Amino acid sequence: METSAITPAQLDPARLPAHIAIIMDGNGRWAKARNLPRIEGHRSAVQAVRDTVEAAAELGISFLTLYAFSTENWQRPEEEISALMSLLRLMLEQEEQRLIANGVRLQAIGAWETMLPPTLVEHLRKVIARTSHGERLTLTLALSYGGRQEILHAARQLAKAAQEGRLHPDSLTEALFKSYLWTKDLPEPELLIRTSGEQRISNFLLWDIAYTEFYFTPVLWPDFRRQHLYEAIWAYQQRERRFGRVSASS
Repeated sequence: METSAITPAQLDPARLPAHIAIIMDGNGRWAKARNLPRIEGHRSAVQAVRDTVEAAAELGISFLTLYAFSTENWQRPEEEISALMSLLRLMLEQEEQRLIANGVRLQAIGAWETMLPPTLVEHLRKVIARTSHGERLTLTLALSYGGRQEILHAARQLAKAAQEGRLHPDSLTEALFKSYLWTKDLPEPELLIRTSGEQRISNFLLWDIAYTEFYFTPVLWPDFRRQHLYEAIWAYQQRERRFGRVSASS
């Protein structure tokens, strides 16, 4: 079957991933290929986000997590970082009513409350509060996020709890450790999509993707549309998820 022909009707509604995570990659290369400043790639990516969120909600996906800004991204030129922060604020302003109308609940994970500009933090908090009643889809933005930093943060909190006598080391379980992660309110993603042809995890959701299915596409993120999301889900549905067990066909 040609994946370009995939439509929602061809997807098995009983096998949709409840949680999809996306590493949105390729904005800079998209802009460079058009002799444009890098920020133009980021601006053009807004439509990809909008189309993907709407398609996920229409399909019945419960959770969508987007890798929006990593801890490593702070090493980029100050001008680009400033432009990205301004673009994020503008996107929040433009998309708030659309999120509410579509029943999308917005939330964020990472060190965003301490690392992002205070005015942006306040605006993001307001949008999170205003969309909190959305029940159709939970959209999570990973902002100033790093998987290693998340695990280190949890380890520090657990060490503090043990030091204060609130936690015995022998009582530590995977479930308890998860409760200290930034992703504590999110189920593990069944499907992780990375655009632009790169095949790396890039410090994203390291604890939660132990059994996640990966899908890599050469499409640059600004060009990503719902059709590409359908293709990724269709590919996911062709796989047998064994979780370490023997295949049913063996």
